[in-house]
Amino acid sequence: MDTSIYRTNKKVPGNSCKWAIFLLHLPLAFALASCNNSEHAYDASGTFEAVEIIVPAKAAGTIKALNIEEGQTLKAGQIVGYIDSTQLYLKKKQLQAQIQAVLSRTPHISTQIAALQEQLRQAEREQKRTINLLKADVATQKQLDDANTQIVLIKKKIKAQQSSLHITASSLSQETTPLEMQIAQVEDLLEKCKIINPVNGTVLTKYAQAYEMANVGKPLYKIADLSTIILRAYITGNQFSKAKLNQKVKVLVDDDKGKYKTYAGVIEWISDKAEFTPKTIQTKDERANLVYAIKIRVKNDGYLKIGMYADVQLTMDN
Repeated sequence: MDTSIYRTNKKVPGNSCKWAIFLLHLPLAFALASCNNSEHAYDASGTFEAVEIIVPAKAAGTIKALNIEEGQTLKAGQIVGYIDSTQLYLKKKQLQAQIQAVLSRTPHISTQIAALQEQLRQAEREQKRTINLLKADVATQKQLDDANTQIVLIKKKIKAQQSSLHITASSLSQETTPLEMQIAQVEDLLEKCKIINPVNGTVLTKYAQAYEMANVGKPLYKIADLSTIILRAYITGNQFSKAKLNQKVKVLVDDDKGKYKTYAGVIEWISDKAEFTPKTIQTKDERANLVYAIKIRVKNDGYLKIGMYADVQLTMDN
């Protein structure tokens, strides 16, 4: 027969003490639970995004090389491939040959007036000889005048010849100008055949492969700088007055242990127009609310990914 019912009124000092201790600690437990809940309370939530750049082909032709892989980190200015440029190279060589052919007709001015220069030196010697003879009364004034006239005529011939030759040289030089412009255009196209990565970042998507045909504007790959990542979150009208540009906030992200990883963020953009809560919000009632979008810049330690969810506390602890 179970006699425990007869022992209900029996005093058990040990159990009474335990209940008393439990009751004393109960308020403290509620206080700790309240602290934990406030620690993870948040003012807004959203998803991470980044400034994504789609790198296009700048020339048409066969992609000879595209040395990138998704997830690969690239530096700005890094050459990651090239498009076939054989025809452009041959076109440049042809234009250079045409320029050489035109310039080969340029007259050599000093050579072509060398004979006239020699005639001038001979006339000047004759002039000096005539002056000396005139002083000795062996020559006449007319002979000296003739010598002077001969010098003047030869100088005019030299000047006219030089002018004509300079005009010819200038005309030939002008003929090469359009060819030089064509070479500059070809060189620009040759440079565009190089696939040069524009920014520091990580390759997100690769759209093309080597030996495929590329047209101008064809997407080759998508890249984004993930060293700093942007959290697009949404705040209510009541929270709108609390948010300010360059304000420091706390960003909370779930980690793999069921806890939170905390990051410092800075508000870099606040929308001035209200919008309905995006459809990514879970409940229909919440989606019916009007909210304001904000962008928060967060330094990425490599853990944050595009599309990852995060919560925001607008006030940071000092």
